Amino acid sequence: MSVSIIILILLAVFAGALVRATFGFGEAVVSMPLLALLPIDLYTAISLIGLAGLMVACLTVSTNWRHIDRPALTRLSIASVIGIPAGLVLVKFAPAIVITDALGNFLIAYGFYSLAKPLLVKTSHQPMFLNPAWAFPFGFAAGSLGSAYNFTGVPVVVYGTMQQWEPNRFRGTLQAHFLISGALIVIGQAIGGLWTKDLVVLFGLSVPVLVFATLLGTIVHRRMPAHRFQHYLFVLIVLLGLLLLINPA
Repeated sequence: MSVSIIILILLAVFAGALVRATFGFGEAVVSMPLLALLPIDLYTAISLIGLAGLMVACLTVSTNWRHIDRPALTRLSIASVIGIPAGLVLVKFAPAIVITDALGNFLIAYGFYSLAKPLLVKTSHQPMFLNPAWAFPFGFAAGSLGSAYNFTGVPVVVYGTMQQWEPNRFRGTLQAHFLISGALIVIGQAIGGLWTKDLVVLFGLSVPVLVFATLLGTIVHRRMPAHRFQHYLFVLIVLLGLLLLINPA
């Protein structure tokens, strides 16, 4: 693998980590399509982003643990553990383009709906999916999509926005969930045979990049106006959906 290719891989990892550290999710949806443009094995790319996401979660949780919604985290994590084996089967047999197209269309539809909702609905209303039991199907989907394609964040983000979590609670709970599910997913990917000989080298080179991206993303997050966070979040969801459709992993 040439030096130029390695640099491009590190840039893809940096872009995803920066988005993750700023908003709490999105590194796989950003990094995986970029890595798909490069001559890197699919399993290596999946495992690299899995390890990168786990490291960002470790760095972020240390500064956001006070804001974690622990009951929601428990339910989401239990369901994710159950969903991880299903994802390992999914990545072996389901075409990636089918999954990414479906996710892309869903994210675009959900993002536009959420942006338009304040204009369409003027009266106050209760958040959707208030029943705590809804955390289980969303958590199961997170575990499945996480172990298969590192898309752990998509279902949890949708659940968090429907609960209307404020920015610190949103980011803290997501990172804590990613820390737990990410560790299990990385183990599952290793056991499932997704690790390659290039992985250790690429991840080692990625460590300083991930530290810098996390620090920068944390600064951006803290300077972002709280009242604008959800708007920016839904715009990001639409953009990530478009990215999946334009260049599926």
